[in-house]
Amino acid sequence: MVRPNAPDRFNEEKATYVVRGSGEAGDKPDLTRGADVIRGVVKKLPVRPGVYRMLDARGDVLYVGKARALKNRVTNYTQVARLPQRLQRMVAQTRAMEIVTTNSEAEALLLEAQLIKRYRPPYNVLLRDDKSFPFILLRADHDFPRVQKHRGARRAKGRYYGPFASAGSVNRTLNALQKTFLLRSCTDSFFANRSRPCLLYQIRRCSAPCVGRIDKGDYAELVSDAQDFLEGRSTAVQKRLGDAMTKAAEAMDYELAAVLRDRLKALTFIQGSQSVHAEGLGDADVFALAAKGGQLCIAGFFIRGGQNWGHRSFFPAHVAGVPEEEVMASFLMQFYEGVPPPKLILVDREPDDCPILAEALGETAGRKVEISVPQRGNRRRLLEQAVRNAGEELDRRLAESSSQAKLGRELAELFDLDEPPQRIEIYDNSHIQGTNALGAMVVAGPEGWIKGAYRKFNIKRPETQPGDDFAMMREVFQRRFARAIEEDPERAKGEWPDLVLIDGGKGQVSAAGAVLAELGIDDLPYVGVAKGPDRNAGRETFYLPDGREFTLPPNNAVLFYIQRLRDEAHRFAIGAHRQKRAKAMGSSPLDEVPGIGPARKKALLMHFGTARAIKGASLEDLKKAPGVSAAVAQAVYDFYNPGG
Repeated sequence: MVRPNAPDRFNEEKATYVVRGSGEAGDKPDLTRGADVIRGVVKKLPVRPGVYRMLDARGDVLYVGKARALKNRVTNYTQVARLPQRLQRMVAQTRAMEIVTTNSEAEALLLEAQLIKRYRPPYNVLLRDDKSFPFILLRADHDFPRVQKHRGARRAKGRYYGPFASAGSVNRTLNALQKTFLLRSCTDSFFANRSRPCLLYQIRRCSAPCVGRIDKGDYAELVSDAQDFLEGRSTAVQKRLGDAMTKAAEAMDYELAAVLRDRLKALTFIQGSQSVHAEGLGDADVFALAAKGGQLCIAGFFIRGGQNWGHRSFFPAHVAGVPEEEVMASFLMQFYEGVPPPKLILVDREPDDCPILAEALGETAGRKVEISVPQRGNRRRLLEQAVRNAGEELDRRLAESSSQAKLGRELAELFDLDEPPQRIEIYDNSHIQGTNALGAMVVAGPEGWIKGAYRKFNIKRPETQPGDDFAMMREVFQRRFARAIEEDPERAKGEWPDLVLIDGGKGQVSAAGAVLAELGIDDLPYVGVAKGPDRNAGRETFYLPDGREFTLPPNNAVLFYIQRLRDEAHRFAIGAHRQKRAKAMGSSPLDEVPGIGPARKKALLMHFGTARAIKGASLEDLKKAPGVSAAVAQAVYDFYNPGG
């Protein structure tokens, strides 16, 4: 079966046809011009389902919408007096439209979600939480299946259980699975090379199938029990374990009885930790919305097999002036664009176009999906719990926002900024005696870290001498801001910083200032932050471009905030450096030989022992290596002996 949300499901090349409308590109928003552009497009539109995109003068997507009848829906944007202010601003910026027709409204809804995820338009409600959800994978490609945590594309053969709300909830469940069902968690290569049981067997978290401590049939029973548990049939598993423990005790096999008792305790513990009044619910997701102070929170519970697999709070963006029912519909469609929907979705209010939404999610899942607003019973109590969570999380968010806003104002006052910074970039370098050198940039905003904007810069220019921190900073700044000038010269995309913090002192600040001057950037605030004597955190000195230096009192709130920013840049730089160093340690001179892949490299190393021996080998010796053809042997020989 072809999944409707597969990557090429709605390839625009396969659409019925595409209609484009255009108007003169203008620098300033103009409501009349925008409405005229839309009127020109309406004349060419059919009365059938589809998706439309509003484009600005640069061709950037402003808004993605779906319609049951394109002509009727898009015509509404020409009646500008009836539009809310938010949509009037959008129409004023519109200079072109792009239309894609679909076979049904459900297809249009699915395509709309995909395009919103791809383009992140500023006038659509956006689900800002872009983390992939973790799953538990019980693999099916081995005689002794492995249980593991999984994120990302579900390509491996096996059963996927999830989504879990967090890595912590997955880890707790995996820990219980290991204790209760003794399934292996090791990789296939580790499994194949064991000659004796590993530590997990000693602490009773694995049945050691790698060395034959359990046969294939008995292990298959453990896998079956684990599947029953993950699919909500844990009562039957409990009964089997209890009966086996009783039999072992009656047979005076007290050691086995103790093992079964411990497994039963682990199962009981996780059942208790997952209880959330979800009896008889099966597979369901529960979502509730809370709004206050111009912000909005959606709390979600994830129930699988009647067990609570965690909860998470979401804070969609661009919700000002958008009806809550529309926000809920947009959230659900974007959320399930990357997560398989369960059979039942409980919500605290009916989303817009609920029947079409359920139909579209059903197409995604390949079965019927029900969206319901429960009024009584266990379902209602569970929903009320989600409502409370949403309200509490929103209150917490507002409290954090108010304190963060105060920090922003104090930061602006400290560094003579016109307004509190909306984007702060922090830079740091990392290397060991000049090796594996790189620069790192982390980004923070009023609502926390903007991790999707983090960047690392491999130091690679020949003029940058190893270990020269000032030259490294020059290279990083030159690459970052030359690209910013090229991609966003008007600074309209929100990707230019309002404040730059540099981990370093006068030298780093001078290096950064020289680059900015060369690029003609004279309005970018930047500050050096250097630790005090003996690199003592709390006694930082701040270096301004004009040569001024100052410190802050050790208990100053702004100082604590800047320390957090600097420490995050340091953490990211060190992590990226370690990854680079580990990759370099695992590399081989053979990696540079053209046409040599992992298999041939392994064959050569197994035959000769070391890369040095391969380098010194004659052509005839190279040809004798198993799995190495004459052409490959010639390529290796020519690489190491360019003179013949």
